[in-house]
Amino acid sequence: MQGTLAAIDYGGPWEVPPINELFDFPAIPGTEGWEILGVSLAVNRTVLMIFAAVIIIAAFFWHSTRDATVVPSKAQNLAESFVELIRNEVALPSIGPEGNKFLPFLTTIFAYVFLLNLFKLTPGIMLPPTSRMAIPAFLAVVVLATYVVVGVRKRGGSYFKDTLFPPGLPLWTYVIVTPIELLSNFVLRPVTLAIRLFANMVAGHILVVLTLITIHAFLTVGLFGEPLSATTPIGVAALIASPAVFAFELLIITVQAFIFTILSAVYIGLAMQEEH
Repeated sequence: MQGTLAAIDYGGPWEVPPINELFDFPAIPGTEGWEILGVSLAVNRTVLMIFAAVIIIAAFFWHSTRDATVVPSKAQNLAESFVELIRNEVALPSIGPEGNKFLPFLTTIFAYVFLLNLFKLTPGIMLPPTSRMAIPAFLAVVVLATYVVVGVRKRGGSYFKDTLFPPGLPLWTYVIVTPIELLSNFVLRPVTLAIRLFANMVAGHILVVLTLITIHAFLTVGLFGEPLSATTPIGVAALIASPAVFAFELLIITVQAFIFTILSAVYIGLAMQEEH
């Protein structure tokens, strides 16, 4: 993207940057050679954002709860309202009374996904780490491991038995039903969970980038670099539309974090049921 903007500034042709340029960032100097067992541990902007999200969330909840009082401070009230939202709208409806046990997990999932998504609209960053498939995939694997462990602890060996061989069906149907249940519960759930978040963040990031590039290409240069041209109205239109674009993306950011969290809760709830 930087190369495209430079070409525009110096009179080069306007063109959409390659998709890879929107997501791939070089390693921070000095970390290129870091690796363990052949796995690269190089640090780039995406890694720094992941660490920053963990620090920000931990600092927020620590600060808001370290001196909890009956009459809450603004920070404590905000944290309590956030937790109550996840409790009343996600944990209890999806899991039932035992949903309180999973409230810390679900609250952390929502806060983490939301903040990573929000980096897409953060000035100076403008990139959601969740637009890199590895991040949604890792979170989906965490959810998978969580509901499998919960199912085994709650129901013992019958968890896999009842999941793969639903009771009450004719024996011959298990030839068809068991592979479907295996794919549905242990493959498609985490895959769709990851792809849904990844695809929405990629699409949204591209939309935001194209909006900003259009403003720069057809308005900024026209006003401050060269005389106004016939393309200047395009830049004006993009500038006027940009608040709506950002508001729409903020809505998508919130909705996708909520969907990821509520599906995680639903899968945990299903794993705890005696039969499903």
